[in-house]
Amino acid sequence: MTLHLVRHAAAGDRSRWDGDDLERPLDERGRLQAESLADFFADTLIRAVWSSMATRCSQTVAPLAARHERSLKLRRELTEGARPNDLLELMRTEALIEGDLVMCSHGDLIPEVLNQLLREGMSVIGGRGCEKGSVWTLEVRGRDIVSGTYTATP
Repeated sequence: MTLHLVRHAAAGDRSRWDGDDLERPLDERGRLQAESLADFFADTLIRAVWSSMATRCSQTVAPLAARHERSLKLRRELTEGARPNDLLELMRTEALIEGDLVMCSHGDLIPEVLNQLLREGMSVIGGRGCEKGSVWTLEVRGRDIVSGTYTATP
């Protein structure tokens, strides 16, 4: 069982968006990153694809969900400003279910979750980061997340 934590792709400058930030869409670069993510996961058996409530997150993983013929489920626990402990508990519960899960979230929440996992003993294979469109692949044993591998924008 593997959990894949994706940071949403490029969505332009927050300060230049006039509407509700949850509705801010991907920009051209972000749409290309979303297609690259779908390619990155092409040979992975995905059981589910989840997204933050933000449009930019759902647009990031929509091509992946479509390619794997999975519906996209919106989760508040993945949304910007959510509590890291709520997401961690959800991840631990989902870790007990067979098959890979892709979750798209934000640059505030992902580092907080990863820092908590590091404090709990998770090892990191290779480099670290949290750039837009990047992926953390988290290996689990039971409810424990034991290692993480970072892939910058695929």
